[in-house]
Amino acid sequence: MIERIWSGKSRLYLLLLPFSWVYGLISGAIRLSYRLGLCQSWRAPVPVVVVGNLTAGGNGKTPVVIWLVEQLQQRGIKVGVVSRGYGGKAASYPLVLSAETSPAEAGDEPVLIYQRTRASVAVAPKRSAAVQALLASASPQIIITDDGLQHYALARDKEIVVIDGVRRFGNGWWLPAGPMRERAARLKTVDAVIVNGGTANSHEIAMQLIPGEAIHLLNGSRIPLQQLSDVVAMAGIGHPPRFFNTLVNAGVTPVKTVALADHQALSEAEINALIQPGQTLLMTEKDAVKYRQYADTESDWWYLPVDAQLDTPAATALLESLVKLVK
Repeated sequence: MIERIWSGKSRLYLLLLPFSWVYGLISGAIRLSYRLGLCQSWRAPVPVVVVGNLTAGGNGKTPVVIWLVEQLQQRGIKVGVVSRGYGGKAASYPLVLSAETSPAEAGDEPVLIYQRTRASVAVAPKRSAAVQALLASASPQIIITDDGLQHYALARDKEIVVIDGVRRFGNGWWLPAGPMRERAARLKTVDAVIVNGGTANSHEIAMQLIPGEAIHLLNGSRIPLQQLSDVVAMAGIGHPPRFFNTLVNAGVTPVKTVALADHQALSEAEINALIQPGQTLLMTEKDAVKYRQYADTESDWWYLPVDAQLDTPAATALLESLVKLVK
């Protein structure tokens, strides 16, 4: 229902407009207070790059963070990543991730970023505290923040916005009548706009999510995705249909799809109940960081990693601008 409302296919959004006006008024007042100097932002001694979005729901932001980290690492730059850590609850903050840190502590996305990049990652509700923890423990040359575009308490040197190229901005209204955290005019003030799928405009950087081979949760073996059969697909991400469409486009039609809320965690019994004997469970890499602990030798559980592909002159120019920030 919420997708129909936010996409403009249902006029029920009219009932929610008063709440949206309040949301827009409060968010606008917060941003204005920082612009006027009524509230102060904390500035790190190293460059800070924010990767965020204007809308609620999955836009492909985390793959962009991973891509940026890997590209900068290949250029010899030491990168740190900070996150709010949605879905996790640590005993204390800031929390600097290690190989033993669980998604229950740090959230699934920070654990995914750490496992994929081996960069230093820290989470905290107050992002400046996470940055300071990384500065003390890892001495990064640049900080990438996973989300936090609207977290103005942390000063930033670059702002990158990721947009779902198919859904764009829906009906254009603020939450909860629409998907917007800030209105589309905010794009005029950011440094780069990356469009995931769909068609990018002339001033935007086109991006595609490229699926890799299926990876077994327990033993890490890899096989071509098309070799999986009787697939039950599950996704606990911001926009599950994107994952299901990726499978179909790759030639795999699931016998059942299970769409979960973003960051939703299932128990071992609930996971096992999703499939029948002889069926294969296929999930996103973000889900895999939570459920690998339940996999055993009898589990036919796999996940599908995806990589952001940005092979454009504009993407190269963006990377060069980040390298200049460091040097």
